[in-house]
Amino acid sequence: MLKPAFLALAMLFPATAFADVTPYPPNFQSEQIEANGTSLFVRVGGSGPAVVLLHGFGETGDMWAPLAAKLAADHMVIVPDLRGMGNSARPATGYDKKTEGQDIAGLLDALKVDLADLVTHDIGNMVGYAFAAEHPKRVTRFVIIDAPLPGIGPWDQIVRSHALWHFSFYGPDAERLVQGRERIYLDRFWNEFSADPAQFDEASRQHYAAIYAQPGAMHAAFE
Repeated sequence: MLKPAFLALAMLFPATAFADVTPYPPNFQSEQIEANGTSLFVRVGGSGPAVVLLHGFGETGDMWAPLAAKLAADHMVIVPDLRGMGNSARPATGYDKKTEGQDIAGLLDALKVDLADLVTHDIGNMVGYAFAAEHPKRVTRFVIIDAPLPGIGPWDQIVRSHALWHFSFYGPDAERLVQGRERIYLDRFWNEFSADPAQFDEASRQHYAAIYAQPGAMHAAFE
């Protein structure tokens, strides 16, 4: 059962990216943490039971700032950028979700956190699911938002949908096509997968497009 507070927050913040690039409150600290053979950029704030927020594709941990500010009133809030994304390192390998799940385990170990709630969005669901499957005793509650899980349910039919062509959009030629056009590529996600594309404003689009245009960022994203 989810706490009433989590249910209320799920309704308050629907399964779309936030419209404004809201900064994290000053009581949050940001740092690079070595975990599972890579370096993850993480924001930590608040005190109390731990909750981990995992972002989706086309975004970074920045998307969680409004929710993190509310949860920090009575939680220790942990918000990483996933492997290869945002300000986290971009190693050559390790982008399968089982490895990324172990990234989260290593991150919690480094922070000396044994138990945590999970709130996950999009590909963050897949990472969170892998972490929960490998470490079920470390997960107290799991809020999964708006994306299927590989291998679960009608996954083969899902990935054959024309709307999901990007699952097979991969490799050096795909990267060459997108290079310098990251905004065009990402606009398609924000326009077609947001519950209300108008809520994903120009400031947010510019913010995330610039992050994904950094050297090696789209390679890691495709990986």
